[in-house]
Amino acid sequence: MPISLTRLFSLVAALCLLFGAAAAQPAAARSARAPEAGEKVSNAPSENGLKPVQVFDVAQGKVVKAVPNDKQFQKMAKSWLKSVSGLSPQLTNDNSCTFVYRVPLAKPATIKVDSITVTTQDLFIFYCQDNPPLLLVFDGDRKPYLLLFKEDLKPFIKKVGVPALAE
Repeated sequence: MPISLTRLFSLVAALCLLFGAAAAQPAAARSARAPEAGEKVSNAPSENGLKPVQVFDVAQGKVVKAVPNDKQFQKMAKSWLKSVSGLSPQLTNDNSCTFVYRVPLAKPATIKVDSITVTTQDLFIFYCQDNPPLLLVFDGDRKPYLLLFKEDLKPFIKKVGVPALAE
């Protein structure tokens, strides 16, 4: 069944709080592996000054992994932005969206879709096993925009390691 706009905004707000809450974690918690039970995941910038790519597990309701953000992730993010094909008409609640990834950008990016122009500093990718992936961006006023895009996520998911993909 489709999620209402109110429910979507609630989900987005919860994601922002959860991803943002990791910023308060100690740098020692940063890791490219999945955390142990009770272990915190950091949002602290890496040596290159970029915040890490984070993986939010929808079922667990928390960030479960953070990996260092690098030039390869930035290149992937640019390709996703170039492949945006329009605004998503709706988000369906079918439990196939199991992970949300946050990819902080090295510098703000501007996306033009139809008559809308959005400048953002973070990309949120909804990984849905049974549906095309969705890209969530926020403008300067924190207004969310859910976008369709055409790039293949397999190289990104393989690099992040969550979920494990069959070869």
